[in-house]
Amino acid sequence: MAERLQKILSAAGIASRRKSEELIAQGRVMVNGVQASVGDRAEVGIDIVTVDGRPIAAQRKRYLLLNKPQGHVTTLSDPQGRPKVTDLIDVPERLFPVGRLDYDTEGLLLLTNDGDFTQRITHPSFEIEKVYVARVATPIEPRALDLLRTGVQLEDGMSAPAKVRIVYRDQRTVELTIHEGRNRMIRRMLAAVGPPVIGLIRTRIGPLELGELKTGQWRELTVEEVSALQDKVAMPARPPVSRRPVNPGNDKRRPYASRRNAYR
Repeated sequence: MAERLQKILSAAGIASRRKSEELIAQGRVMVNGVQASVGDRAEVGIDIVTVDGRPIAAQRKRYLLLNKPQGHVTTLSDPQGRPKVTDLIDVPERLFPVGRLDYDTEGLLLLTNDGDFTQRITHPSFEIEKVYVARVATPIEPRALDLLRTGVQLEDGMSAPAKVRIVYRDQRTVELTIHEGRNRMIRRMLAAVGPPVIGLIRTRIGPLELGELKTGQWRELTVEEVSALQDKVAMPARPPVSRRPVNPGNDKRRPYASRRNAYR
């Protein structure tokens, strides 16, 4: 069945759908020797699709979980030359981050070459929960917690109500569960109600938890984990993936617990 070229390029791990449209518009994509236009369709296995003269090939789908360290960007290129999360991943396929984490934020980040998977996981209509643990500069007041639970006025609109709980008795470490993905959301929400964030880590996306993965290490998602995520976004496909972690690390400490003393 014929599909839009940008979808085919994304599924092959060439680029995101938006970037694939740019490649097509730049005249770098050919179908059966003819320069393609945005909106054209092709059929995988029948039509010959090339990018910069090189034929694309269907890639096996890869789904990785990375414990992102601070000081890495989640873009594929950076004008400032800062380290990228993809520098930490050693696989032959070209993978893309699923959503973003701020430069100063650490924790759970997914990477994949499955464009449809990425689009669904990041689409706000599916309301995938994301859990963050934040350390703030001074004790957070009960009034601030109530505001977070009802919604906070930000410069780009009200935030949706968050699930909030205090983690430590010093009232300076708070866990927030949200499903929005706006830029620097947690930092802006907390700054709007009280003390600024001095440390932030994402510990869960949907059914996936960071667990005991060491900072900077990554592993392959299991079949069961991919299926659980697909169920969340109503994806019918069940592509085969490895059950064996690729690079799980040997640090058995929980990622946030390892910073507990530093945040007290």
